[in-house]
Amino acid sequence: MKIRYHFRFTGRVQGVGFRYRARNLSSSLGLTGWVKNEWDGSVTMELQGEEALIDRVLHGLSFDSYIMIDDIEKKSLPIDEEERSFVVRH
Repeated sequence: MKIRYHFRFTGRVQGVGFRYRARNLSSSLGLTGWVKNEWDGSVTMELQGEEALIDRVLHGLSFDSYIMIDDIEKKSLPIDEEERSFVVRH
């Protein structure tokens, strides 16, 4: 079953390749969505796909040598039927 979540990550998440790691992991698993650096030093991301695959992305981000996630806020969102890929937003 396809689901969509909005995440907000805090910690050492900017300047460490977080967005590109998220894009590579998500794209390799066939997930769609986006990731973006925020002005306050956090990173926001929306991921859409199967929950088990979303969990694999979160796990992959948590165990990267440069990324240090202190907190993850998570909110459910409606599915975006038109979305076809995962992109890095600037």
